[in-house]
Amino acid sequence: MPQSNTTLATASATQLAAAVRARSVSALELADAAIARIEALDGPINAVVVRDFDRARDQARQVDQALADGADLPLAGVPMTVKECFNIAGLPTTFGLETARNYRPTEDAVAVRRLKAAGAVILGKTNVAAGLADYQVDNPIYGRTGNPHDLSRSPGGSSGGSAAALAAGMVPLELGGDAGGSIRIPAAFCGVYGHLSSFPLISLEGHGPPGGGIIVGRAWAAAGPMARTAADLDLALKVLSGPEGRDATAYRLALPAPRHGRLADYRVFVLTEHPTAAVDDEIVAAIDDLATVLETAGASVSRHSVLLPSLADSQALVEKFAWTYKTGMSPDAPEPRATIKDYHDCLVAQEVLRRAWDVFFRSFDVVIAPCYATAAFPPFPGSNPWPGANRTLRVNGAEVPFRPQTAWPLIAGMPHLPATAAPIGRTRDGLPIGAQFIGPFLEDLTTIAFAGQVSTALGITAEIAAVGVGEGVRFGEFA
Repeated sequence: MPQSNTTLATASATQLAAAVRARSVSALELADAAIARIEALDGPINAVVVRDFDRARDQARQVDQALADGADLPLAGVPMTVKECFNIAGLPTTFGLETARNYRPTEDAVAVRRLKAAGAVILGKTNVAAGLADYQVDNPIYGRTGNPHDLSRSPGGSSGGSAAALAAGMVPLELGGDAGGSIRIPAAFCGVYGHLSSFPLISLEGHGPPGGGIIVGRAWAAAGPMARTAADLDLALKVLSGPEGRDATAYRLALPAPRHGRLADYRVFVLTEHPTAAVDDEIVAAIDDLATVLETAGASVSRHSVLLPSLADSQALVEKFAWTYKTGMSPDAPEPRATIKDYHDCLVAQEVLRRAWDVFFRSFDVVIAPCYATAAFPPFPGSNPWPGANRTLRVNGAEVPFRPQTAWPLIAGMPHLPATAAPIGRTRDGLPIGAQFIGPFLEDLTTIAFAGQVSTALGITAEIAAVGVGEGVRFGEFA
């Protein structure tokens, strides 16, 4: 059988599943190799904080047997980890909070169950920001996670452990969660791919401690895959998506195909200015360079449109929603406290915003925007979620308030739009630069396909961070 130069550390989930199905490697061999790599590399990174290696080997054996019996498994034998906030029976789900330290669910989250049914082998869980509420990963349960590209930098949050595990070549696929950038910012900081799915394309049943993801999550969070290639996002999204529970009684999912098969046909809107958030010049330059590549390829590229929904109004709605949750759900909240009418008004305004984006995407296919104001920053001291308004971030040589920079990921989060984060370059210091590609509601495959086409145009290939090169397990090549 012809050999390639693909090894475990750099292989995609698509390649690994194909290799297992072709019997050129077994699911158990892949699990053993991934486990050995985690054990060799994760000490200073601290990404895979809940390990379930014995049961993972049992899963791998079951996958090998199922394939021998003729099963068709799209993720056959793919070793992966999931964000700590997704329930796995018998393992802790804490959100990195002391109050949930002892919680042990008895059932897998729906998303985890779907991954296992597709043949994925779950090795354990990755670290999160305390309360899933920060752009760095540090909490009193598991401690701090470093960025494999530079351990003195944040891997992003809250899915920072997920992105770090991918960037170091420990696993090729991850399950994360996002609302305010929790997938996209770690993907950008660590030089990998991440997808915020249209809300609620992927079930959040079993997301977190009791009540953590069922009701609140439908309004504020979405699950999504993370990987080292856009093609793997596509593969995983199709496994994860679809109605569950009572919805599945009648509803069926048929995601539309990508709008276009080549860059020349896209109508692209480039967005590098925001009325309430800053952005580093190096990120703007990388997006401008990408825009030039797109124009050269024949795509239509615009920077101004009267159809663009008001970003200032959208961010003001974010703040009002946050106020209604903070004051309306706590008996100790200060006056004035939110009322039911305040929350209802937010829901109406959100629907108006979503309809404005529907109109916008009749004239455009994709929006390119920064994932965040900067590349990976040095972490702040402490592990309390959102420790206060006195944080600042250095952007273009000046200190700017930290909190308003959430506006960049919330461009997509507030109207529940799909957004794919992808690497597009490097800073002068060698840190990854990522951009987010925002698309129309439920047209997730368009933004993922666009990310893949961009990576081809830019010559970006799946790479692992320097911390993993030449270290740990060297797995034999496979076809």
